[in-house]
Amino acid sequence: MDWKNKVVLVTGGTGSFGKKFIQIMLREHPPAKLIVFSRDEQKQHEMRQTGLDHPNLRYFIGDVRDYPRMRRAFEGVDYVIHAAALKQVPACEYNPMEAVKTNILGSSNVIDAALDSNVEKVIALSTDKAVNPINLYGATKLAAEKMFVQSNAYAGGRKTRFSCVRYGNVVGSRGSVVPVFLRQREEGVVTITDERMTRFWISLEQGVRFVIRCLEEMHGGEVFVPKIPSMTVADLAKAVAPKAKINIIGIRPGEKLHEVLISEDEARTVIELDDMYVVQPAEALWFGHDWAKVGKPISDEFRYASNTNTDWLNVEQIKKIIEPIEFDFEK
Repeated sequence: MDWKNKVVLVTGGTGSFGKKFIQIMLREHPPAKLIVFSRDEQKQHEMRQTGLDHPNLRYFIGDVRDYPRMRRAFEGVDYVIHAAALKQVPACEYNPMEAVKTNILGSSNVIDAALDSNVEKVIALSTDKAVNPINLYGATKLAAEKMFVQSNAYAGGRKTRFSCVRYGNVVGSRGSVVPVFLRQREEGVVTITDERMTRFWISLEQGVRFVIRCLEEMHGGEVFVPKIPSMTVADLAKAVAPKAKINIIGIRPGEKLHEVLISEDEARTVIELDDMYVVQPAEALWFGHDWAKVGKPISDEFRYASNTNTDWLNVEQIKKIIEPIEFDFEK
C-alpha cells in the first residue's frame, strides 16, 4: 500500500502503542501527514522533546469523548488507528462509568466522526479480555468490537470501513506487569497472583507491525488475531527477577487465570492463515471478501487459549525479550 499520499491519525497517540507506531511509520512508511491525537499535553510535549517532531507530524489535543473535536481532527484523514482507551482492569472496576465513557462512548464518537468525515479505513485495538469478559474493561472492549464490526453497515454509499485487531498482553508497554516486577526486584520480593496463571504475550513492535499489516489488508468487519506465544506469569517473574522471592497474593477481582483470544462460539467464522486468524463477521451484507481463498476454516471446537497454546516461551527466551525493555524503563 502506498502511504506517502495518505493522512493517518492515531488516537491515544502518546501511549506506548502510539509512540512506537509513530516511530515505525516515520521511519518506514512516512505518510503525507501523521496526526497524534491525545488529551495529555505533557505527554505530547515529552514526545517532542525526545525527537518525535517531524515536519509531517501534527499534535492534536483532544479527547475521544468530545465528538466535535473528533470531527474536526478527522477532517481530511484517510486512515485512523483507534488506540485510546482506559486499560487498567482495577481502575475500570473502580471507575466503571469512566471506562464506559471512554471505551464505549468514545469509540462511538470515533465511528461517527469517521463516517461523517468519509475516512477510508479505521482499525481499532482490542484485547483478549474482550473474549468471554469477566471484568468491566473486557466488557467495554467487547462492546467496542461489536460496534466497529457492525458500523460497516452504517457506511451506506461511503467508502469508510472498520475492522479490529485483538491480541494479548504487550510486553513493552508501560501498562504491563514488567515495570512492576522491575520495581519490586529492587526490594527482593516479587508478587504474583497465582503461579498457574498464563498469558498471551506480544512485543510492542510486533503489535505495531501487525496493526499496520492488518490496516493494509482489511476489507471491513474482520477481527484480526495474531498467532503469538504464551508464558506463565511465574516464569516472567523469574526472568525479570531471578534472585527475588516470589509471593503469591491471590487473584484480584476481574482477573482471569488464563486468557482466550478466540472462543468456541466464534470458531465457525474463523479463517486460519500462516501467522494469524481472521474472525469474519457472522452476518454482514457489506462483507464481500472470502478469506477462505487465502486460508482455511478451523474446527467448530477450536479455542485459542493461553493455557492450551502450542507455542510457549521459557525463562531464557523471556529474558531475551525483556532485556531491551528493561533498559528502556530504567534509562
